[in-house]
Amino acid sequence: MTSSGRRWDDLRPRVITGLSLTAAGIILISIGGTTFAITAALVTGIMLWELATMVAPDRKAEAIQIGVLTAAAVLLARGLPSVFTLPLLVAPALTGIALLRRHPLIFAVYAVGILVAGYGLTWARDTYGVVWLFWLVITVVMTDIAGYFGGRMIGGKKFWPSISPKKTWAGIISGWIAAFLVSLVFKNITDAGRDLYWIAVLLSFASQMGDIAESALKRRMGVKDSSNLLPGHGGVFDRFDALLGASLFMLLTALIVDVPDLTL
Repeated sequence: MTSSGRRWDDLRPRVITGLSLTAAGIILISIGGTTFAITAALVTGIMLWELATMVAPDRKAEAIQIGVLTAAAVLLARGLPSVFTLPLLVAPALTGIALLRRHPLIFAVYAVGILVAGYGLTWARDTYGVVWLFWLVITVVMTDIAGYFGGRMIGGKKFWPSISPKKTWAGIISGWIAAFLVSLVFKNITDAGRDLYWIAVLLSFASQMGDIAESALKRRMGVKDSSNLLPGHGGVFDRFDALLGASLFMLLTALIVDVPDLTL
């Protein structure tokens, strides 16, 4: 196989898995409510299971326990008064430290990040509505697609070769351009103001940093993928790392500025 062929050898499974996840995401976001919350909780639990397995591969039973506790914590955080939210989201991380006894700081940082981001998606759906969450998810998806093709077709200087050898500046900037174009569409069909543009570009970068943060973790743990659950994408964490970065960014942004109104 030529080098050109190898460059695209992961495209078919990526497309099939990506389209399947996107279709499922559209349906679940549209439904919202308890159905979306349960799905987000289960996905977050799976990612904590993957994280625990990467950090301590010999603690399989403990990893499952942490995953189940995580899913329960996300659901309870949504259903109970806000005073319980932070303790519930921190509890699985503390439990993981006690059960796994491996890389406690690394596990705690990534676990809390995953939990807060997973809960943040359910909170955003409840608070800002379906169109807003569609904008966020589509921005992340288009950033990933543009980054993939921009990086492969243009190539050039690497963005952070010691952490993510495949990412190039061309791919990074292609993602920013895609995010801007997505927001251009949403700006024209909703009541959003011009702030949507710069927030979208920063959101795009946050999603890329989510991907890079997971790459750094895998490199530190000496694994290629978080698991092998998704053909062409490795694990659930591998697929949703960018969305987690975007969710964390929007939670922080909501504390600082008014979130764009995406009312149709």
